[in-house]
Amino acid sequence: MPAVRNLVLERRVRRADLSALQGIERLAKRRARQPRPIAPPLISIDVRSVSLEPHRTPILACLDIVHTTNYRYRQAISLGPHRLMLRPRETRELRLLSHDLSIAPTATVTWAHDVAGNAIATAVFDGPTDHLVIESRASVELTAPAWPVFAIAASANQYPFVYAADEWTDLGALTVPQYGDVDGRLVRWIEGFVMARPTDTLSLLKDISNGVFTQISYQTREDEGTQSPIETLERGWGSCRDFAVLLAEAARRLRLGARIVSGYLSDPEDSLIGSAGAGSTHAWVEIFVPGAGWIAFDPTNRSVGSQNLIPLAVARNIAQVTPVAGTFLGTNVDLLSMEVLVRVESASAQNNSFLAQRGGADIALV
Repeated sequence: MPAVRNLVLERRVRRADLSALQGIERLAKRRARQPRPIAPPLISIDVRSVSLEPHRTPILACLDIVHTTNYRYRQAISLGPHRLMLRPRETRELRLLSHDLSIAPTATVTWAHDVAGNAIATAVFDGPTDHLVIESRASVELTAPAWPVFAIAASANQYPFVYAADEWTDLGALTVPQYGDVDGRLVRWIEGFVMARPTDTLSLLKDISNGVFTQISYQTREDEGTQSPIETLERGWGSCRDFAVLLAEAARRLRLGARIVSGYLSDPEDSLIGSAGAGSTHAWVEIFVPGAGWIAFDPTNRSVGSQNLIPLAVARNIAQVTPVAGTFLGTNVDLLSMEVLVRVESASAQNNSFLAQRGGADIALV
C-alpha cells in the first residue's frame, strides 16, 4: 500500500508540473503576439560641439580718467621719495582696462602692494628740479547696478549680530574706533538711529549714512587733514573726507568693520556732490556685512552701492589713502603752487564698441 500511494503522488506532481509548464508556454505566446514598444533611436552627441555661454555682466559705463598733480617751486629743490596711490583698484564691479603713469622730471618707479592690497608706486628722483608733474591715465569698465541687492547672511540680517571668529580676527583694527568720545556725544548721536534691538542691519546703516547727509552741510576744503567726528558734529559742516570719517567711526562704535575708500566720483550729469565741477578725488566708506561682503556707502551723496564710484585705495585711516604723498628738501616759501585736476569722462563711442566686443557685454551705456 505505501508503494501504491507514493506512485499516485508522483503522478499528481508530474501532472501539476506539466500544467504549470503549459501555462507558461501559453503566456509566452500571448506576449509574442502583442506589439512591442519602439525603442527611441540612439542620439550621438559630440561633446566638442557643445559650448556653454559664460554669464555676461552688462557694462554700465566705460570711463577714461586723467588725474594730474602739478607742483611749482621757487627754485630748484631736491625731491624725496613720493608714494603714489593712483592705480584704480579692481573689484567684481570694476575692470581696469589700462593704466599709465607719467612723471616729470624722470623718476625711478617701483610697484608693490600694501597690507590692504592697494597698488603702491614709489617714485625716486635723482637731481634737483623746480617742478613736479605726475599724470595718471586709466580706462575702466563699471558694472555696478544702480539698485543693488545684497545677499546678507541670515545671521547678520538683524543688528546686533556677532561676526564669525575668523571674520572678527581678520577685520581686526577695522572694528576699533579711531577717535575719542570723552563725553559720549558721538555714541548718543549714533543711538538716535537705533530705534530698537534687534533692528534691520542694512536699514540701520542706511539711516546713519542718510543722517550724515541731512545733518551735516557739505563744504569743500582745500586744506589738508580731516576733522574728527566730534568736530564735524559740532561744526555741522564738512567735506567728503569728514563725512566718510564720521560714518566709519559710527560703524566701528557699533562693533562693525569699516574702511575708508579714496577714489573718483563719476558724475556725467553734474548732479552729485563731491566732484567739484572739473573733478577731484572723492572719499566714502565700505562696511563689512556677512554674506554681502563690503558694502559701499557714500554719505556725501546719500547713496548705497558702487554705481558711481571708482576706488583707488582702502585703509583703516584716511591719511593712509592719500593719492600723492612725498617730501622735498627746502622751506615752505619754496613751494609756489600745487594744482590738482581730475577728469572723469565717458570713453569714446569707438572705444566703447571695442570694449563691449572684448567683454562680451549685453549692453554698453555711455
